[in-house]
Amino acid sequence: MKLEKVTAKPGRRYHDACGAAHGLDLIGERWALLVMRELMFGPRRFTDLKKDLCGLSANVLTQRLEGLEASGIVRRRRLPPPASVHVYELTDWGRELKPIFALLGHWAARSPTHDPTLPLSPVSVVMSLETMFDAARAGKARLDVGLVFGDESFRLRIADGTLTAQRAEVEGAEVVFDTQPSVLAGAIYGGAPFAALEADGLLVLTGDRAKAERFATFFALPPKAF
Repeated sequence: MKLEKVTAKPGRRYHDACGAAHGLDLIGERWALLVMRELMFGPRRFTDLKKDLCGLSANVLTQRLEGLEASGIVRRRRLPPPASVHVYELTDWGRELKPIFALLGHWAARSPTHDPTLPLSPVSVVMSLETMFDAARAGKARLDVGLVFGDESFRLRIADGTLTAQRAEVEGAEVVFDTQPSVLAGAIYGGAPFAALEADGLLVLTGDRAKAERFATFFALPPKAF
């Protein structure tokens, strides 16, 4: 069965000249924004996207990728040997939307109905840490932190009141957390003690433990709206 590009359906457009309305024409389909989220730290294979987007079928993922590619937001390319596999990545224009994710995430975290116990992908927890980083709490701290989530790893660097994150190896980091995204979120935002998580086999913490404890204090969720 041939897939139909949903972005081409005239009934799904708002027919409104407002830039925000056209933005929703481009990325307003269900799952489209989350597909973009998963590409924010670099190219991913189709199977990687499918694995980290809980509840998304292969059929719908294909449709969303086709729609985003047709709109110039995502591109598909083949990695050079020895990988020689197809990957999807955001275009430069697509990556410009990253600040909007931070604003939307910070705003939505204030909702009383937000459920932090739902699944988190590795990318979503790293983007959450970027969003909820509190420069005043970090002060003049300088810290190099590695995050390992199964076969995915990230490097967070804190300096001069800013946090930068990238998909990278963790060798040489001052602190390394090897865990699951939801476990790390529970430790950072919920105050779950590192020692208790280690005792339960949910976390492997290596490096400077004092710096690890301090790192956990650099993040704050916003107050609920009501």
